[in-house]
Amino acid sequence: MNNDPLIRRLRQEISDTDRAIVDSLNVRLRLVARLKSYKESRGIGFVDPEREEWMLQYLQRANRGPLSNEGLKELFEEILDLTKREVARGEDRA
Repeated sequence: MNNDPLIRRLRQEISDTDRAIVDSLNVRLRLVARLKSYKESRGIGFVDPEREEWMLQYLQRANRGPLSNEGLKELFEEILDLTKREVARGEDRA
């Protein structure tokens, strides 16, 4: 284990940030599951490509970097795909 105090502090901050990312993704998954259930109960399709495109454009405008717009697009495409898979897995367990 490295005893350098700066390395230890930065690693702790990275770990704390990673934990916040996981917590935020879990909140997002719960919200999306609720939205999907609500939409399906009203006969509304779950996937909304226009909303996904709007969300990406919104996030790109809000992004202050250093994450590039290309990186942001890749990240949220993965998050959207993962969200759809995870919500389906939750339904399989229900």
